[in-house]
Amino acid sequence: MLDAFVIEEIRRRERERGRDERTGVHIPAPDPVSPSEEEKPPETPPGSGGVIIIDYG
Repeated sequence: MLDAFVIEEIRRRERERGRDERTGVHIPAPDPVSPSEEEKPPETPPGSGGVIIIDYG
């Protein structure tokens, strides 16, 4: 009787393990981007990106 219980328990655990392995989704990592391919912000001409101070006094 105990042998049948042990065998059934092993089978149940193997089924659960198989179920857990199938539910996972493998997502591949993105390819590394070299620094030359990265997006760089557009360059602004000098003097166009300054600070504006408005004095209401």
